Amino acid sequence: MQVIETFNEGLKRKLSITIPAADLNVRLGAKLKELKGQANIKGFRPGKVPMTHIKKMFGRSAMSEVMTDAINSTVTDTLEKREERAATQPKVDLPDDQAMINDVLDGNADLAFEVEYEVLPSVTLMDLKGMPLTKPVIDITDEEVTAEVNRVFAQNRGYTDKGDGAVVKNGDRLGLSFVGKVDGKEFDGGKSDHAHLTVGSGEFIPGFEEQLIGFRKGETREILVTFPKDYQKAELAGKNATFDVTVLHVDGPNSGELDDEFAKRLGVDSVEAMRDAVKAQMESALALMSRQHLKRQVLDALDDGHKFDVSAQLVEAEFATIWQRVEYEMQSRGRSFEDEGTTEEAAREQYRTIAERRVRLGLVVAEIGNKNDVNVTEEEHQQALIAEVRRFQGQEQQVYDYYRQNPQALAGLRAPVFENKVVDFVIEQGKITEKKMTREALAKLIQADEDEVPEEHHH
Repeated sequence: MQVIETFNEGLKRKLSITIPAADLNVRLGAKLKELKGQANIKGFRPGKVPMTHIKKMFGRSAMSEVMTDAINSTVTDTLEKREERAATQPKVDLPDDQAMINDVLDGNADLAFEVEYEVLPSVTLMDLKGMPLTKPVIDITDEEVTAEVNRVFAQNRGYTDKGDGAVVKNGDRLGLSFVGKVDGKEFDGGKSDHAHLTVGSGEFIPGFEEQLIGFRKGETREILVTFPKDYQKAELAGKNATFDVTVLHVDGPNSGELDDEFAKRLGVDSVEAMRDAVKAQMESALALMSRQHLKRQVLDALDDGHKFDVSAQLVEAEFATIWQRVEYEMQSRGRSFEDEGTTEEAAREQYRTIAERRVRLGLVVAEIGNKNDVNVTEEEHQQALIAEVRRFQGQEQQVYDYYRQNPQALAGLRAPVFENKVVDFVIEQGKITEKKMTREALAKLIQADEDEVPEEHHH
């Protein structure tokens, strides 16, 4: 076998490989011998068919299989000897000349072909010890717990439709449709055909809920509000907005008291126990948000600390996946790139940069995991499958069957688990500074992370 490197630039490689006819014929002999033992041909006892007859009947088709096997094993062996890992499946170019191919199939000529591929770069890891990380810490106030307990109470004591001609009062639950505008133009996320809101819950921006009091069912009015200066979407912060609001239905709260009897209906012993449960839930949600921001700092630091070329093919594949989702979301929301304040060209460039970041981080995360024996256990893999199945209420069995029948999709569930374990490993090596902040400040940080580089997933 002869291997000549014809191109080597950056990560791209091109090889010219020749497999001698003698090697192919040895492989063919073994293949035909295998067929001779299996062949069931009229007039011959099993296993007693003459080799010349076998060759006449199966020679060409067997040689075609032999060629395919020889090409695959030769490419694999060649890359191993060169100590290279191909980023994607190498591209094999066979000769165009059919007469030449026929000569090979007849066992009279060497098989010469070209192989093109991109190599995975070797990753030299940055020093992970002492990476500076800021961990957001949020203290939950008694007032916040009280507000959340009241919300749970209002939600669970139930509501009754107040009927036609109903007038909105504080504490009512409404169905609303609205269109929001800033400087006369609709803005992203400021529109709904049927939103639910409990008046006085503070779920909407300040001033919105108060102005609904006195509305009648079926009535449409304009509401004027100002977004808070620290609003998480920077493009709306501090801006004046108008909302055309229609009240679709008005439901009044049923009578009932927030007492131990009510708490027992929710499965806890007392109002105090209910407060504890609500606080624990709030703490759990905030811990997840804190972890999300911490993870983002780790990925940003790893991105800054590793600058190397990555396979254009891998970037192209990642970009195609991202772009498909971007186009789908734009179409489903009826938005254009101009509505988002950009152009298709600029958006493509932005997402291509994101695709490159994801591919590079995927390689870095894999290298950290390999170097430090970070592995996904079978139990963790099963837990990821169960969590995924639970996301599809009512379709659990179909989703479970899908993963069981698609090993590749099932294996894909390992990737996010592996990434999170590597991130945890890096956090353990880091120098963590705790920083107290409000829930709103943390939400704003996470929104800023998302605006800069949306949705992190590396495979």
